[in-house]
Amino acid sequence: MASVRRSIDATPGRLASGSSSAAEPGAAPLVDQHIVILSGLSGAGKTAATKLFEDLGYTCVDNLPGELLPDLAELVSEDRHRFERVAIVLDVRAGDASLALAAVRGALEGRGIRPQVFFLEARDEVLIRRFSETRHRHPLADQRGIASSIAEERRVLDPVREEADVVVDTSDLSLRELRERIFAHLGENEATDRLAIQLISFGFKYGIPLEADLVFDVRFMQNPYYIEELRQLSGLTEAVRSYVLGQQVTKKFLEFLHEFLTFTIPAYVGEGKTRLAIGIGCTGGYHRSIAIAEALAAWLREEDLGIVSVFHRELDRA
Repeated sequence: MASVRRSIDATPGRLASGSSSAAEPGAAPLVDQHIVILSGLSGAGKTAATKLFEDLGYTCVDNLPGELLPDLAELVSEDRHRFERVAIVLDVRAGDASLALAAVRGALEGRGIRPQVFFLEARDEVLIRRFSETRHRHPLADQRGIASSIAEERRVLDPVREEADVVVDTSDLSLRELRERIFAHLGENEATDRLAIQLISFGFKYGIPLEADLVFDVRFMQNPYYIEELRQLSGLTEAVRSYVLGQQVTKKFLEFLHEFLTFTIPAYVGEGKTRLAIGIGCTGGYHRSIAIAEALAAWLREEDLGIVSVFHRELDRA
């Protein structure tokens, strides 16, 4: 059965950009509406994410049949004060998820509302472990086992993933980290003509981020780990940053990276891409990858190539 939940401490409606607080008599002021479509793999954290949106005052709609989603879009657009913030969970339970996404997105955009699409995923072994721990039934469960169900769900939801504004790999994220990742991206798609660029520093020993479109391996740089006074310091410190960025090989690499991204980012935008996740990896994800990700973020912002965010995946492991 579909469920509709609303946080009791929902924030009051906001005035739209350019609106005046002095509305015409009898006319309600416009509000700056934000609609989220939350999709992803079963077991990837959609329930936890839904609760986070509830805490932010979003009306959360889960497990609604795909055929009813256009009607929901009409309701949301007609009562913008009541539905100022809405999170719609859309996954394989909706039937044809790709068709359902196109229908609800088209219905919203036809009424002047551009939804922001989040897609949550995780590695197969993590999903299998989570299902084993919770004993929940996979929505596509059959006699072939959970691994087969996960593979089929990935295939079915791949078109939805491709349409997402934000893709988050929850494999190694705590609830706090998931909250931070969601908060960092909320409202990002308001600048529709700009690319949302996410830089992810990581350690290869813990696996490559699933959401990364591009991955750069910086293990060829000298490792601060083997310098006694730098071992316990992260790539966010000036000492490690100077050690990593001061290497001649690092300078050459950054020159190459700048030239590569200067060429490719406008091409991605020209092809209609709205997000780009770039993974920067070293061995443990604590020194070189962090320093390079921060340096690259600073350059991207300076060149104004997109909306830039940075996530250091292994920072809390030390």
